[in-house]
Amino acid sequence: MFKAGKNDVTFKSFGVDLAGDLYLPEGFDENKKYKAIVSASPFPQVKEQVMATYGVEMAQRGFVFLGFDYLGMGDSPALPGEFKPARYSFRIMENTWDAVSYLGTLPFVEEILGLGVCQGGATIASVAVTDHRIKKIALVSGMMAGDGFSWANKEMAQQTIAAANASRQKMYETGEPDLVPTFGMTDDQSREEFIEALGGNPMAGDSYDYYGRDGAFGPKAIKNFSNMTVGDQMMEALFSIGEHYADKIVQPTLVIYGKDTFTNICSIGFIDKLTNDPEVLAVPGFEHVDFYYKPDAVKMCADATTEFFNK
Repeated sequence: MFKAGKNDVTFKSFGVDLAGDLYLPEGFDENKKYKAIVSASPFPQVKEQVMATYGVEMAQRGFVFLGFDYLGMGDSPALPGEFKPARYSFRIMENTWDAVSYLGTLPFVEEILGLGVCQGGATIASVAVTDHRIKKIALVSGMMAGDGFSWANKEMAQQTIAAANASRQKMYETGEPDLVPTFGMTDDQSREEFIEALGGNPMAGDSYDYYGRDGAFGPKAIKNFSNMTVGDQMMEALFSIGEHYADKIVQPTLVIYGKDTFTNICSIGFIDKLTNDPEVLAVPGFEHVDFYYKPDAVKMCADATTEFFNK
């Protein structure tokens, strides 16, 4: 029996049960029909982070909202013989297709929509190319056009590939996980240590304030989250699918991003390739990570997405 608020659910993907949270609006009635949102989160998040933040907000606005842990992340298992935490891009796309299938089994769901934040924007854009069960998509602070980041410095890209290749070989030979820190951040660093290690990266402080040991949604606050993940994931992450199929996306699309952010090229470059007359909201005054959890940024995104989805 479902109830208003958060409901623990599971659904099948790759033959195992993925763990999810299904957020339902106040006064929920199983005999009524609702618009449902399948969500996709930033790397390397679990469902208690951005998905939980937006799940509450969108349920308050009358939507059914599904947040879930991808295969090998959070409360979802890894496949036999594989390791956690592991967030492989192609698998999270398939997990998302299966999440759409799960929502399609719920008798109170009349329409399925997609909402992705950061890497989740790339995920939703990618799955929507060929999944027209998703009727509209909203992409927030999205890393859709990732080539400008991933491949602009070819020497650094080759170093990333070499490290990922070596990690994959090591795990194959040893049968043990090879865990590396996400974006150079460990679970034990202080804010000062991380900022110094990143050598002036403009997102370092904001990233720590969210993901760091002492951050609002870091490993001390979210018990099943870690900044450490298996080291071969960039072998998939360097492929940007949605960006290169943007002209094939037919669903109405809303893109929200910070006008002055370091990452805005990843939204702008994607918008330039769309052919479906997207709605665009370029917002001054917010940084990339603000859209994850800062109340003013989240409310603005939730309100704009609600208006767009209800048209």
